Amino acid sequence: MKKIILFALATLIIFSFGSCRKNQMGGKASVKGRVLHHSLPIPNAYIYIKFNATEFPGDDYTKYDTYVKSDSEGNYVIDNFYKGNYYLYAMGYDYTIAAPYLVKGGLSVSVRNKEHLNKDIAVTEGD
Repeated sequence: MKKIILFALATLIIFSFGSCRKNQMGGKASVKGRVLHHSLPIPNAYIYIKFNATEFPGDDYTKYDTYVKSDSEGNYVIDNFYKGNYYLYAMGYDYTIAAPYLVKGGLSVSVRNKEHLNKDIAVTEGD
C-alpha cells in the first residue's frame, strides 16, 4: 500500500512540474500599447491574438484564438498571458481621413513569465 501511495504522489509531482503552460491566456504576463496610424490613435480597433505564432497568420480573423478591442484613444491591454509567442494583428478605421479608411497591421511578441510589455501596433492603409 505504501508503494502505491508513493508512486501516486511521485506521478502527481512529475505531472505538476511537467505541465508548464505556454501560449495561452490565464497567466500573469501582459501586453499593452496603442494602435497608431501615422502617430495618430485608432479608436475601437480590434486586436486579434494568435497563440504560438511568430509570423503573420493572415487577414482572416477567424483563424485567430481571441481578441480585444482598443478604447476611444487607441489604447489596448491584454492581461493574463502565459509565457510564449503571440502574433497581434490590429484592424480599425482611420476617421481623420475624408472617408474612413481601413487600416491594419501587426507584430510578433515573445512574452516571459510575469513580464509586462509595452508594444504599440503600427497600422497602414489596407488593400
